[in-house]
Amino acid sequence: MAVINTALLSFGMSGRVFHAPFIALHPGFNLAGCWERSAKRMGESYPQTRSYDSLQALLDDESVDLVVVNTPTWTHYDYTRRALEAGKHVVVEKAFAGNAEEATDLRDLARVAGRKLAVFQNRRWDSDFLSVREVLDEGDLGDIVEANFGFLRFDPGLSPKIHKEEPSSGAGIVKDLGPHVIDQAMVLFGLPESVFADIDITRPSSRVDDYFDISLFYSDKRIHVKGGYFFRQPMPEYSLFGKSGCYLKRRSDVQERQLDAGMSPDDSDYGWEPTGREGQLYLGAGSEGEQELITAPQGNYTNFYDGMYEAIANDRPEPVTADDGVRVMRVIDAAFESQQSGRVVRL
Repeated sequence: MAVINTALLSFGMSGRVFHAPFIALHPGFNLAGCWERSAKRMGESYPQTRSYDSLQALLDDESVDLVVVNTPTWTHYDYTRRALEAGKHVVVEKAFAGNAEEATDLRDLARVAGRKLAVFQNRRWDSDFLSVREVLDEGDLGDIVEANFGFLRFDPGLSPKIHKEEPSSGAGIVKDLGPHVIDQAMVLFGLPESVFADIDITRPSSRVDDYFDISLFYSDKRIHVKGGYFFRQPMPEYSLFGKSGCYLKRRSDVQERQLDAGMSPDDSDYGWEPTGREGQLYLGAGSEGEQELITAPQGNYTNFYDGMYEAIANDRPEPVTADDGVRVMRVIDAAFESQQSGRVVRL
């Protein structure tokens, strides 16, 4: 088995929780090191790794095959471009870039360079979303008329991470949580025909958007993606309404919490939702209809890196392609255009 030497561009929460555990555990990857600007923390958990003092030093290391761009969104375009130009394969976190034009440029550059470029849309492998996919694939709901996907939190305080709260090309909830639900909607239903958006600032002292309600219009259905920080009481973040039934599902994936607490992805308890968080499936009409609790499959972000290994080692498509990332950015661009113009924007 070929081994892919992989380096991260930061070892904050995303590096420590979402990337390093999977890369270090996967037999096809070697966790080579990380660009660490001040504190040198990666070596405490992974003593075999190298700490790079600069991005250029990392890119100059010819042994590094894959670079994970897990820095603030406003840096994604520049850092990804530099990594591709240095001959590296790249995984870049969401939001893919500042806008669709930048995303398209990165996609085209990767093609010319013959490098693999993937967007880290890990929420495709959340247990709750996998449950939604399974129910939809079963076909019992019939033709979908409306569906809702939400990231609904109660967290009205400002983030201590300055880059999240200072206005920039990457700040705000639309580019932070929006890519997750937009990507999930398009995994199931494809690119919408048009977009209408309500984007707002709701938290005191906030300077960046922290609420969105985006409508994705298709010829035969309406999909709504929503996010905000003033949703105190739990509610189904996924709701799908078809002509034969509906499915309601709370956002209940446990992977982030488990990883943050130090659980390894190969632990037998990893990725399994707790009892009591089952989805609710309703078929038929009224009191004569059927009701069923649906247990979600295991969530597992390992599948992303399994796919990334196949892409690099065996020239397969990336698990989340740059084309996927471009489509998400097209919808985000259209959402901001809709908010500014007050009209529906056709794609």
